[in-house]
Amino acid sequence: MLFPSIVYGPIRSRRLGVSLGVNLMPTTAKLCSFDCVYCECGWNQPVSHPELPTREQVREALASSLIAQPDNPIDVITFSGNGEPTMHPDFLGIIQDTCALRDQYCPNAKVSVLSNSTQLGRQDVVEALRLCDNRILKLDSAIDSTMRLIDQPVNHQLTVAQVMEWLRIFDGDFTLQTCFLRGEYHGQVIDNTTPHELQAWYQAVDSLHPKQVMIYVIDRATPLQTIEKIPAEQMQAIAEPLRDKGIDVIVSV
Repeated sequence: MLFPSIVYGPIRSRRLGVSLGVNLMPTTAKLCSFDCVYCECGWNQPVSHPELPTREQVREALASSLIAQPDNPIDVITFSGNGEPTMHPDFLGIIQDTCALRDQYCPNAKVSVLSNSTQLGRQDVVEALRLCDNRILKLDSAIDSTMRLIDQPVNHQLTVAQVMEWLRIFDGDFTLQTCFLRGEYHGQVIDNTTPHELQAWYQAVDSLHPKQVMIYVIDRATPLQTIEKIPAEQMQAIAEPLRDKGIDVIVSV
């Protein structure tokens, strides 16, 4: 499922409420620094000269959408779309424009970014995310081999330790997002719900001290057909140890 425009919706998000989506990637193909086995946008497609929307095009499309719905207030402006939004070279400027438009047209809405955390080594991305109300940052496993199986990073040298180092930049002022799933990929079992996996993940959460944890299951068709949806009861059981520690956990099933 690809988003065919820069701005889409509003749609009702399981996790965020009434959301106006913003897509900073091409409208005809997914472009991402991950190639997650569960991504609703499918697999990455080879794009030699990706056509990204300009900062001006994003500003105009967003302003037009916000002006068009004064009687239908939105809860959030969400950057997601057909790949990793923070890969856009003008991400900082786009976020600055978005915050200004939000203040002008829908001051009660939040600005949220769903990110896979891979661009946090860029200072401009960190600066942009600090301007947002909700920094929703991915960590699908605290074990390198599982992270690479699930997320299929384009940078094969990426490690969980590197991602966690970047996440610490925000001193816990972010939402940690994890998709729990099981399946099989090229003969290898994928399951980030095993006791070994959960022990490592809980330790990562304790180390990062995020203000919120968001865990969820697949909700739409996935490019890898073997992926299984984790039962709601098991997801609540995964959340329970964190809630016992007073951590705010959102479970989307």
